[in-house]
Amino acid sequence: MELRDIVYRPFSFLKDNVGHKNIYLSVISFRKKQGLRYGLKVNAFFYNAVCLILFSLTARAETYRYADLVNRMTDLHQLAQLPLPGEKTALASSYDRTSQYDAAADKYVGWSANGDGTGFIRKEGDDWVLMDVQGPGCIWRIWSATALAGHVKIYLDGATTPTVDLPFVSYFDGTAAPFNRPNLVYNTGEAGHGYDNYTPIPFQKSCKIVAEKGWGSYYQFTYTQFPADTIVPTFGMHLSSEDSGALDEADKILGQCGQNPVTATSGNKTEKPSITSEPGKSTTVADLSGSGAITALKVKLDIPKDPEAARILLRQLTISITWDGDAAPAVWSPLGDFFGYVGGGDTFQSLPVGLMNDGTFYSYWYMPYGQKAHIEVGNDGPEPVAMTWEISHAPLDQPIAKLARFHAKWHRDAFPPHRAVDWTLLTTQGTGRYVGTHLHGWNPRGDWWGEGDDKFFIDGEKFPSSFGTGSEDYFGYAWSSAGHFSRPYHNQILNEGNAGHFDDNRWHIPDSVPFQTSFEGDIEKYFLNNRGTLYAAEVFWYLNAGGTDPFAAVPVTERVGYWVRPEIYREDGVIEGESLVADPKPENSCGPQGMFDYNPKGWSNEHQMAWYAKRAGEVLCLQLPVQKPGKYQLLAHYTKARNYGVFQANFNGTDVGLPTDLYSAETTVTDVVDLGTVDVTVDTPIFKVTIQDKNEASGGYMFGLDYLKLVPQP
Repeated sequence: MELRDIVYRPFSFLKDNVGHKNIYLSVISFRKKQGLRYGLKVNAFFYNAVCLILFSLTARAETYRYADLVNRMTDLHQLAQLPLPGEKTALASSYDRTSQYDAAADKYVGWSANGDGTGFIRKEGDDWVLMDVQGPGCIWRIWSATALAGHVKIYLDGATTPTVDLPFVSYFDGTAAPFNRPNLVYNTGEAGHGYDNYTPIPFQKSCKIVAEKGWGSYYQFTYTQFPADTIVPTFGMHLSSEDSGALDEADKILGQCGQNPVTATSGNKTEKPSITSEPGKSTTVADLSGSGAITALKVKLDIPKDPEAARILLRQLTISITWDGDAAPAVWSPLGDFFGYVGGGDTFQSLPVGLMNDGTFYSYWYMPYGQKAHIEVGNDGPEPVAMTWEISHAPLDQPIAKLARFHAKWHRDAFPPHRAVDWTLLTTQGTGRYVGTHLHGWNPRGDWWGEGDDKFFIDGEKFPSSFGTGSEDYFGYAWSSAGHFSRPYHNQILNEGNAGHFDDNRWHIPDSVPFQTSFEGDIEKYFLNNRGTLYAAEVFWYLNAGGTDPFAAVPVTERVGYWVRPEIYREDGVIEGESLVADPKPENSCGPQGMFDYNPKGWSNEHQMAWYAKRAGEVLCLQLPVQKPGKYQLLAHYTKARNYGVFQANFNGTDVGLPTDLYSAETTVTDVVDLGTVDVTVDTPIFKVTIQDKNEASGGYMFGLDYLKLVPQP
C-alpha cells in the first residue's frame, strides 16, 4: 500500500482496507520510508488531514450500553475525540417562533422576539408537541423555569405508549425513579429558581415529547443525534441493576467536584514548580516533551480579600499554553477567567474547574498534544506574584490523529452585535467540540440583563440548531435570579444584585456540541454598551490541529478598569417610586423598572415603580417611609406611555389631585404634579392609586410612578 493509492484512489482504497487496524501505522511507515518518492509534496497539514479522513471514514459503527452513555457525564477525556460525521447536538426549546430566517430574502425576521415561554412544534388535539426527532440519539439535559402538574410524555422508537408519563414537576422534584439522584436532578431553589434534570434518555429510532394542559412554561431538551448506524439502548424507567449502578456512580462523582473525575490514568506524572511571576514578564511554568496529555492543572496564590483588588490581580495575570510549537497559543486567558472565576465571588467546585476553599484553582480539562506543550504565566501588574503549580500529565491512550487540541480564549466585546442583538461568544472553523462558557458581565445600571437567547450555528447553518430561551436559562437557573449557586455543570458564583458584576458558567460535558467544518456561538445582548453593560467571555472548545482560532491576546488596559459606574441623575429629597413596597400585594405585578433606554435624565435614578394593572377598579397601596407628623406639600412625578390608564391618587384616605390620564403615544414623564397640602398623622403614610378608566387610544391600564416628594410646610 502506498500513499498515492490513498490520495488518488480513495474509494478503491477504502473498499479494500475499511477496518484495517494498521492503516495509521502504514501511513506513518510510508511517510518515513518513501518520503516524496512519487513527487507528491505532502506538507504536515495535508498529512494530518489524510489521517483524520482515514480515521473518520474507516471507523466502525459504535455500540453504546446505557452505562457507556452515563460515563460521558463524567469522562472529560472523551471531549477531545474528534466527532464522527453525523454526530450533532441540538436543542428543542420553547423559544419564540416569531424568530425566523427568510431563505428567499436571506434575511432574519423577528430576531429579537422574546416571548420564549410557550413556543412549540405543533398542536395535536389538546396537546403540544415539544420535541420530535429521529434517532439514534440521547437526551442529556431537561430544563424548565416553571414545571407544573400537567403531564409531559416521552414516546421512544415509535411506541404508542409513552416511556415516561409524569407531571412535569416530577421530572425534577426527586419523587420518581430514576430521576431521583440529587446531583443529576434538582431545583436550584431560592438561589436560582431553575429546574434541571441530567439523567440520560437514549433512543434508537425516534423521540417525541408531548405536553398536556397545565404542564407549565419554558422548556429545554438538549440532545445528541449519533451517526445513523450507531446502536444505543432504548431508555426505560425501570433500570437494570447495572444501569442503576452507573447512575449512582455518576451521581457520586458529581457530588465530589474538586476531585479529578478521571482518576485511573496510566503513567500519570505530576510536576510541582513554584515560581515568582515578575512584573512585565512571562515566566515558564512547564515544558513537556513527547506526546501526551495534561490531565490536571492546579495553582495556588494569595488572592486579595478585597473584591476589586482580586479582580484586578486575576486580570493582570495571564496563562498561555502552546501545543506542538504552534505559532500562537491555543490557550490564552486572564488567570481567573481560565478557571471560571473573575474575582470577588464565592469559592466553587464544578466538574472541570473550580476554586477550593484553600485558594487553590483547579482545571481537569483533558489537553492532548503530539510533540510538546509549553505553559507560561504573564504578569501585567506592578508587583511580583508567587504561586505554586501542579501539572499532571500522562501518555496518550489513543493516536494523536484522533484527538483535537484544547482551546480556551478570553475576549471582551470582540465582535459587534449582528443579527439584531446577537453577541458572539465564538466563531471558529475546523472540526471539534464546543464545551464551555464563562460569562463575566458588568451591569452598573441594574435591571435584568439576561433576556438574550443562546444560539449555536453548526457547520454553516443559517438557522441555529440550538436556540435558547434566555441567558439565565442557558446557565441553568431562571427568573432573573441574582442568587449564588454552584452545580457540577453550571453555576453563578457572583452577582451583585444584577446591578454590578456577575459571573456565570456553563459546561457542556455530556452535551458537548460537535462540529465538522465550523461553529458559531452567540448570546443575545439586550443591554448594549451605551447603557454601560459590558460582557467578557471565556470560551472553551476542542479543535483539530490546523483549525482556525480567531482570538489574540488582549492588552491589560482592556482587561481591567473598564467597569466604571456611570453618573446617574437623582432628584434631591424625593422618595423614589421603585423603592416603595406595595402592601397588600396588588392583583397584578408591580415593581422597579429601568427607564434608561427611554431617556437617561427623564426619571430620577433612571427607574420607576411600574404597576401592570389590567382593568378599572384595581388598587395599589404604597407604603411611604416614616415621616414626622405635620403638614407637607405633596409633589408627584409620573410616567406616561401608550398602554397606561387613568387613575385617582389618595393620601391616607383622602383623594388628592384630579383623575390623571397617563396615556401618551411616546414613553415620557409628566411635569411635576402638585397634589396639594396633606396632613401626616401616622408614622407610615399610604399613597393609594385606584385605576378608574383608560384613554380610548390607550392599550392598557398601567401606572408608573417616578417619585413622590413631601415638602414640609410651616
